[in-house]
Amino acid sequence: MKVLLIRHGLTRLGEEHRYQGSLDDGLSERGRAELKRAELSPARVFVSPAKRARETAEILFPQAEQIVCPGLREMDFGMFEGRGWWEMEDDPAYNAWIESECRSRCPQGEDREGFSERVCAAFEEILARGGHGDVLVLVAHGGTQMALLEHCGRPSREYYRWQRPCGCGWELDYDPTEKTLTVEREIAFLK
Repeated sequence: MKVLLIRHGLTRLGEEHRYQGSLDDGLSERGRAELKRAELSPARVFVSPAKRARETAEILFPQAEQIVCPGLREMDFGMFEGRGWWEMEDDPAYNAWIESECRSRCPQGEDREGFSERVCAAFEEILARGGHGDVLVLVAHGGTQMALLEHCGRPSREYYRWQRPCGCGWELDYDPTEKTLTVEREIAFLK
């Protein structure tokens, strides 16, 4: 089965290079203007509950039913959300998180291992629903892409090497026997 794993379009917080996480910021004007309708017309699309993911799915696949999957939401960055790295460079909690290669728990948020487990479990639940036809479309976040593909993407890559820009993603082939997602190509839905 083919899987399209797409990152949402650009937001105001993204334009400002701020941690967004669980903050529910919608697409910016620029983010909306950059996206183009997909040529593919799936009957349904699985989306993160975040407004930015749902708005992106509406632009790319306006005819599709959106199935909201809470497990696909972005990592919760806790007290770092809404802030830029330059505002926290003297914050001991932020520096400790960075020194852990962003693996430790964000204060009042998630750690990377728990986040990755949540995303992978959500993907398994989506697969178990069945009835996806030839293509399964997911519209979520950069973190969602990295978490899922670090776990089961092929060829194997380090977490951060899986991230794609806003409005872009991966076309993958899912092997149910091996439970792997093999890269077919990078995809973009930008004008």
